[in-house]
Amino acid sequence: MAETKQLPADELLRLVEQSSLRDDLPEVQIGDIVRVYFRIVEGNNERVQPFQGTVIALTGGGTNRMMRVRRIASHGIGVERVFPLNSPRIEKIEILRHSKVRRAKLFFLRERTGKKARLKQRYD
Repeated sequence: MAETKQLPADELLRLVEQSSLRDDLPEVQIGDIVRVYFRIVEGNNERVQPFQGTVIALTGGGTNRMMRVRRIASHGIGVERVFPLNSPRIEKIEILRHSKVRRAKLFFLRERTGKKARLKQRYD
């Protein structure tokens, strides 16, 4: 009878986590202006809704990697959404522009409106 090799729990967890990581998404950085195509289920209908804004925070690691995107909706109201980067609901992510930033979290943009909330474009 063939003997099966038992893997340690942390090794097994790492293998399962690697299998659920997505590699088809671009490398997103803080300050990028992105358009996230997110699949939304309404009743029995399913549609793709784009959400365009500035990446103000990246948190977590591995399968728990999250991206916080902020945009200004109508009447100057700020809207933030947190997207899990490895979610199967994300159809695709387009990077529209790279911005020059000097910090890891851009929460100061919450208090700024208009021209003060703009970031300088980075040309690479």
